[in-house]
Amino acid sequence: MSRLMKTPAFLPFIGLVLLFGCMSIFNDYFLTVENLSTVARQVSINAIIAIGMTFAILTGGIDLSVGAVMALCGTLMAGLMKFYGLDPWMAITLGLLAGVAFGLLNGFLTAYGKMPPIIVTLGAMIIAKGLALIYTGGYPISGLPDSFSFWGRDYIFGIQVPIVLMALLYIVFYIVLNHMPFGRYVYSLGGNEEAARLSGLRVKYYKLMVYVISGFTAGFAGLIFTSRVMSGQPNAGVGFELDAIAAVVLGGASIAGGRGMIIGTLIGAMMLGVLNNGLNLLGISPYVQYLVKGLIIWGATFISSARR
Repeated sequence: MSRLMKTPAFLPFIGLVLLFGCMSIFNDYFLTVENLSTVARQVSINAIIAIGMTFAILTGGIDLSVGAVMALCGTLMAGLMKFYGLDPWMAITLGLLAGVAFGLLNGFLTAYGKMPPIIVTLGAMIIAKGLALIYTGGYPISGLPDSFSFWGRDYIFGIQVPIVLMALLYIVFYIVLNHMPFGRYVYSLGGNEEAARLSGLRVKYYKLMVYVISGFTAGFAGLIFTSRVMSGQPNAGVGFELDAIAAVVLGGASIAGGRGMIIGTLIGAMMLGVLNNGLNLLGISPYVQYLVKGLIIWGATFISSARR
């Protein structure tokens, strides 16, 4: 128990339990299977984006382009199926590769161009958003093949596919971060990049790969979102980068890098999802919800800093 209490995800987990308790007291519908399934499905997109954001923040960086890249990948998939008649699998592959390409660009400019990640990814966000609007003319792309709905609407063993995909991705990246050398290197970069370099670590290469992961998860989230609404939305993803950052911070990660857990990120994403759902059930104004979420993020950051 002593070791568990020292992990970055311990306090976020306690916060999630308390949040569940409060919402269940104030609204009887909250703890129903139907509502909890809805919460998990809604959380899945932000949670998947937050995986890549976790890797970026652990290295002391950040990726502001994830929301726009998500929208671009989704509209690209939709357009390839609608206008060019591509098979959904081929369209999905090309859409994910577009996300990886943006990750490569962000990583190259950050690691090899030695540019600040916040500026690089801000520029990438604007470029990706512009490309999505140019590609679609500013209009949604609908009329997609029925088989494409599998990724956002179907069920596997009674569980919604987005939830299953989210769980699989978290298992994979948990193993990568906690049981493979790559994960140790990511923590080393965030803890002390100069010491990592002097130890012989290929700092630039691993920093590049971190942003590739972020681009891939943004593209994957675009797949699920586009499949869910069955249309390519060029304006999708607005503010998603902020929700992803909030999930990582609420999960106990240090914005300065070197400290955090992938499980903590999932807990943070769940906290945001539970909070949004609970406040909606209580009839709280969306404008007030922004205020509440902002205060909670402040509080979580203060507790994390004081605890460290």
